[in-house]
Amino acid sequence: AFVPRARGAATAPPRRLICICAPLGLYSGSFIPKQTGANYELSPYLEVLKDYRDDFTIISGLAGISGGHQAIDGFLTGIPGAGQPGIRNGISVDQFAAEQIGKLTRFPSLALSGEGLGLSWTRTGARLPAHNSPSRLFAEMFLEGKENEVRAQLQNLAEGRSILDDVRGQADSLRVKLGADDRDKLDEYLTSVRELEQRLVTDEKWVKTPKPKVNVEQPKDISNRSDLIGRTRLLFDLAHLAVQTDSTRLITIMLAGATSAPPIPGVSQGHHDLSHHGGDEAKIGR
Repeated sequence: AFVPRARGAATAPPRRLICICAPLGLYSGSFIPKQTGANYELSPYLEVLKDYRDDFTIISGLAGISGGHQAIDGFLTGIPGAGQPGIRNGISVDQFAAEQIGKLTRFPSLALSGEGLGLSWTRTGARLPAHNSPSRLFAEMFLEGKENEVRAQLQNLAEGRSILDDVRGQADSLRVKLGADDRDKLDEYLTSVRELEQRLVTDEKWVKTPKPKVNVEQPKDISNRSDLIGRTRLLFDLAHLAVQTDSTRLITIMLAGATSAPPIPGVSQGHHDLSHHGGDEAKIGR
C-alpha cells in the first residue's frame, strides 16, 4: 500500500527507515516477550500488533548508552558520551542514509519531535532542527503556496547559488596561502558548500513540482503538553502520510514526555514520575 501510485507496479517498494525514541522508555515487563523463538507468547504491549507478528522482530539484551536522559543524543549515532560536555557527536543513521537516497524525495529526511529537540545529527555533529508543529509541516508537505510565494522561493534559491559562488571563489584564492592542516579543513568546508549547491538545485526542482494531494484535513496543533497520546498520534499520522505519498523515506520521531499527569482516566501522576517507578507496583499498574 506504501508504493507510490506514480510508480506503478513495475518497481519494487522503495527502502524506508523510521526511527522512534521514547525518551522515558517503556516498561520492559509488558513489552519484552518471556519466550524466545517464533512461537513466543505476545506481551501486553505487543498484543495490539498480533496481526503483524510475522512482520516484526523484537530484540532484547542490547547494551544501552550511559548518561541518563542525555543518552538520547547517541541513540542514532552510537557515539560514547554523546550529550556530555566536550563530546562531539557524529552523524545519525538517518542522515547517513539521506546522503545516499535523500535526493530521491522532496524531503531528504524528516525529523519530528514532541519534545522540542530531535534525533538527527549532521556529519559535523550538529543537531538538525526538528518539526514540532504538525500543522506547519502538513502545510509544507501538501499545501501549495501562492504563485508569488513560489516565485519568491525560487528567487531565494537563485540568490543562494550566487552567494555560494562568491564564497567558493574567495575560498579558492585563500587556499594557496594556507598550510597543509588548514587546507584539509578548508577542503571539508568546500565539500559542504558543494553539497549545499547540489541541494539548492534539487530544491528548485521540487519547488516547481506540484505537491501530492491527500484527502485529509490539516491537523491542529495540540497545545496541552500533557496530552501525550494526542500529540504522538499527530506525529505518527504525519509519518504515515509522508511515506504514503513518498514525500520522504527517512523519518526520525522523538516522542513526547511530560511531568504533569496526562488526560487519561485513572492516571493522576505525571508521566515522568510514573516512568521512574522504582519497581513500585502501584505506579507500574498505572
